[in-house]
Amino acid sequence: MPMIAPEECRSMTEVRAGVDEIDEKIVALLGTRFRFMEAAARIKPRREDVRDEVRKAAVIDHVRRAAAAAGVPTELAANLYDMLIEGSIAYEFEKFDAR
Repeated sequence: MPMIAPEECRSMTEVRAGVDEIDEKIVALLGTRFRFMEAAARIKPRREDVRDEVRKAAVIDHVRRAAAAAGVPTELAANLYDMLIEGSIAYEFEKFDAR
């Protein structure tokens, strides 16, 4: 059954079904994102290359702009991405150290 657009929802059941479907898509995309972290851990030549504060700031700035364009609260998106990036860095360190 196709997801109902938020504007067309008439019950909390429809709202929750839409949110659940979106969450599944987000998690699938996170899985892909973490596979890129595995690739980064494989490609980076030195452990100290894993943490890149300049890149982190650029990603968060990009997310703020994308959030604003999508009508998403920008600071919420920035805070979520700060947590995501820190988790990604920890994951990349694990993968780097395992190689």
